[in-house]
Amino acid sequence: MILVFGGTTEGRRAVKALEAAGRPYFYSTKTGEQEVAMVHGIRTDGAMNVDEMGDFCRRNDIRLIVDAAHPFASRLHSTIADVASEKGLPVVRFERIYPPRDPDITWIDDFRDIPVEELLRQPRPTLLATTGVQSIARLRWLEERGIRVLYRILNRESSLHIARQTIPDGLRVMDGEALSFPLPTTEEYLWVSRNYSPPLEGGAEGGSADSTFLLLKESGLSGGFPEKVRYARSRGIRIIALKRPPIPGASTTVDGEYGLRRMVERILPDFFPLHTGLTTGTCATAAAMAATLRLLTGEQPEEVPVRLPNGETIPVPVQYGDDNAYVVKDAGNDPDVTHGIEVRATPLSSQDKGGKVPCASALSLHLGLPGIEVYAGEGIGRFTLPGLDFPPGEPAVNRVPREMLRENLTRLLQDYYNTSAPDQGAFEGCCIILSVPNGETIARRTFNPRLGIEGGISIIGVSGIVMPYSEEAFIQSIRRCMTVARASGSPRIVIGSGMKSEQQLRRLYPDLPPQAFVEYGNYIGETLKIAHELHAPAVTLGIMIGKAVKLAQGHLDTHSRRDTMDRSFVARLLREADCSSEAIGRIETLTVARELWDILSPTEAQRFSEVVVAHCRRHCAPLLPDGELTILLIRS
Repeated sequence: MILVFGGTTEGRRAVKALEAAGRPYFYSTKTGEQEVAMVHGIRTDGAMNVDEMGDFCRRNDIRLIVDAAHPFASRLHSTIADVASEKGLPVVRFERIYPPRDPDITWIDDFRDIPVEELLRQPRPTLLATTGVQSIARLRWLEERGIRVLYRILNRESSLHIARQTIPDGLRVMDGEALSFPLPTTEEYLWVSRNYSPPLEGGAEGGSADSTFLLLKESGLSGGFPEKVRYARSRGIRIIALKRPPIPGASTTVDGEYGLRRMVERILPDFFPLHTGLTTGTCATAAAMAATLRLLTGEQPEEVPVRLPNGETIPVPVQYGDDNAYVVKDAGNDPDVTHGIEVRATPLSSQDKGGKVPCASALSLHLGLPGIEVYAGEGIGRFTLPGLDFPPGEPAVNRVPREMLRENLTRLLQDYYNTSAPDQGAFEGCCIILSVPNGETIARRTFNPRLGIEGGISIIGVSGIVMPYSEEAFIQSIRRCMTVARASGSPRIVIGSGMKSEQQLRRLYPDLPPQAFVEYGNYIGETLKIAHELHAPAVTLGIMIGKAVKLAQGHLDTHSRRDTMDRSFVARLLREADCSSEAIGRIETLTVARELWDILSPTEAQRFSEVVVAHCRRHCAPLLPDGELTILLIRS
């Protein structure tokens, strides 16, 4: 069994990752007040000391602890470390993503480091403390020095109880929106202070921004740290930030759902029925990073940290040849013909390449990196038809992998310049040649020839991770996600094909909980049947044009291995939408369906969209007879 300590956004994300396994696990919070939609998770709430936690682990055969608790929950982190050491249990720390520390912020290690003398030099010294209810007692000394402190706390009975105990002489609850200087508040938070605090000049509750300081915890992206900093600066409020404490123990750290899942797959191989893999884009990025690092420093790490498009970072194993670094692609349980291939990166210094293109067949990716030029070489295909990410003649390295290469190599160079010793000398630049041995032969077993990609495989991937493909397992995963979505109480379930569509759909439905968004992959029909079985009152189906024209023809499973775009049917849709004969005549030259948007006028595109959606509805509505179905055609 797995024991998760949560109560945070990271806790919810851990639940989302583990629910996909369909196996039981424990989810623990201190107060039990966090609402988390779970189907397979078992709640266990209340603080535990070392003995109690150790006993819990023994009785429930805990084999892995996931520490997704708040970074400032120091006592809990210490307890987890002690129990893990005593029981020999592995611990995965689900950490937040933190922006670099801004030098214009006053950083402190402890509340006693607050620059009190600077505050006292202000005409009306006021501190806005967003550091939680436990800090009320620890900041009393500031009030004793004549500084007014306002505390932002969670609007929970447990927090109010602690506040009343800490301020026995009278707790004052204020409307945060009525204050002229604090950060925006929601119903989730309250502003409190002591009753005897004198009113500030300039209004009953207002104050001058030039006398106001904001005290923050280093809470990371999920804690809204950047947003709070931006808001405070826009109001001229000076910022003091309490550094996050170190997490004790030798925990393995992840900072996202993909990383957590892959770590669980590594530690407990039987927990997930199917394992994830890596895209060729992630493999190419890791190989390029390893090759560059070896050229710069001589180091040959066994793993390199690759930042994925969603912002999280995962370790990727790398290996080394005489003159290159390479990654053996692991496709997990996905039946991918590229499983086991080598994605190589060969570095050449500026002296080695002599200012020339490294080989006649290599093409630059034009990443715009200072000092590094990345080329696509042997075994990587070329685009020969329009309509894909780049024009004909360009290397078949898609947009997202290029962004991954640019971002990760930029980070690597920044770290090198920040940490390299002066005597290492200046970096004079290099080029990296990406290649895939036997890539041209392997590509013949893919859809590349049909898409006009010649000479090798594509370097692709939207998320950086390959989710395991098994029809039965994927549909069961959809069922689990739909069940969680219904359990969340959301009035609507929004289904999309993947990350791209979900990002756009979330912007359309910002008030829905994260659990309300479910990925159907290609299984539109099965997903709608499950929605009907679960009595979903309303479903929004988001679909891009490539899948939409297949669905409009009645293909409820839109995977390309079963159905490709039927150009004659698309022409029929165009005629039904009264599109021009010129547009209809260009159908035979289309490579992918999204090129339709380029050949249709805005008016034609609107009519065509309405026709496509009407055909999709005709096939989908019978599968959801008792629910409201909304179909949105998404422009990619």
